[in-house]
Amino acid sequence: MTDELVSVLSKQQTFGFNELFEVVYENLKARNAVSGGEEMLRLRAYEKLQNLVARGLVEKNGKVYRGLEKIGEAANPDVAKAG
Repeated sequence: MTDELVSVLSKQQTFGFNELFEVVYENLKARNAVSGGEEMLRLRAYEKLQNLVARGLVEKNGKVYRGLEKIGEAANPDVAKAG
């Protein structure tokens, strides 16, 4: 989940949470990486996103999120090397 959030937020766009979740959810479904119900995934995504905000890797402005320059630091090292 974190790697997918990082991937989407690395594109230097701003997203509301619902829009961000929809993109992440569709990407996870395309990779057959969805486990659990959509609501549980939504809660996990929100928790991971707030963690990225707390670490200073994502900027929250009102209800809009934007990945900052160092967002790639949150990615799994194996995923970062492959991507």
